Amino acid sequence: MPVILTINAGSSSIKYQCFDMHTEECLAKGHVDRLLSTSAELFYTRRDGVTHRIPVPQTAHEAVFQRIFEILLHPEKGILRAPDEIQAIGHRVVHGGSHFAASTRITPEVEKTIEQCAPLAPLHNPFNLRGIRACQTILPDIPHVAVFDTAFHQTIPDYAHIYALPHTISEQYQIRQYGFHGISHQYVAMRAAEMFGSPLKTLKLITCHLGNGCSITAIADGKSIDTSMGFTPLQGLVMGTRSGDIDPAIILYLIREHQMTPDQIDQMLNHQSGLIGVSGISSDLRDLIAVHEENRRAALAIDIFCYRIRQYIGKYAAVLDGIDALVFTAGIGENAPLIRARICEKLGFLGVHLDQAKNEGNPMDEAIHHETAPVSVLVIPTNEELMIARDTLHVIKS
Repeated sequence: MPVILTINAGSSSIKYQCFDMHTEECLAKGHVDRLLSTSAELFYTRRDGVTHRIPVPQTAHEAVFQRIFEILLHPEKGILRAPDEIQAIGHRVVHGGSHFAASTRITPEVEKTIEQCAPLAPLHNPFNLRGIRACQTILPDIPHVAVFDTAFHQTIPDYAHIYALPHTISEQYQIRQYGFHGISHQYVAMRAAEMFGSPLKTLKLITCHLGNGCSITAIADGKSIDTSMGFTPLQGLVMGTRSGDIDPAIILYLIREHQMTPDQIDQMLNHQSGLIGVSGISSDLRDLIAVHEENRRAALAIDIFCYRIRQYIGKYAAVLDGIDALVFTAGIGENAPLIRARICEKLGFLGVHLDQAKNEGNPMDEAIHHETAPVSVLVIPTNEELMIARDTLHVIKS
């Protein structure tokens, strides 16, 4: 069986899944959180549900990857008999800049380009690259493929992705809209087309990836034509700890009048704003929903969150000249019926009408719109790992 291993290596966590690509079944998956802490553990779950937890306290990234391969090949706990059963490894890479419009086999030149993009994603690309190099050391004789979060958005037209800055500045410093969550948006768009029973190229979709990080994408002709995140993941929607869109002059005001440093502003906008900033309670929407009826700040945070999403949906409906389907995905999009209802309650003019019972019935891979509504509303669990595996198989076959 062709087995593809997917790797998502971050600064404080590593996630992995192993797929049998004949059936696209996940054979095993796992993760390590709180890397380099004294409480770090490697979680490993086989397809039969058996789970193992292995302590990896204060272990370097490279050693963690060695542990992952050891358990996959363990004679009793593992699911593989030999390393050569892994046909290829697909690596999630957050930022490919303007260089990659598709997934690609990793060569020394590709590694160099990923490294050059590190200033655009300093919390992601260096650790993505560490994962690539660690896995290449362990399995040097198989293909390694980079699957970029930015690649899907390379089809956004120039009038949408170029900022109105002096073009010499934009070109010299590679400043443009890049967009993120592309792997997720592409997966749910393809799944929506399957649910419609129609070619993706024939559909106009707005896909809403709503988790701790949030983004919305307008899709036409099977391509991303606009997305809410920009040069960095900070632009766009209100998120768990990120501000989303603000007047850029606020930054200048805080520097000039209140002597805040760039590092302080970075910390504020990326880690102290969004839901946690407005509510003062939590960055987790579940916590805010639990108290919003009696806590004014929690209610306000939810109102702002839903309002901003509704704004973008209206904007992208105009960009697309109408929509066939609105898709919700990721942690909030899949599991928060209250939020879906709040977002959709003023979209009737677009043809969006929810069926309350369907919306509240824990729908997964299901439609939640009223049967007479002209616009479909779908809840589709994202599966970035499977998308990475599919892309990896496609690259090595071609």
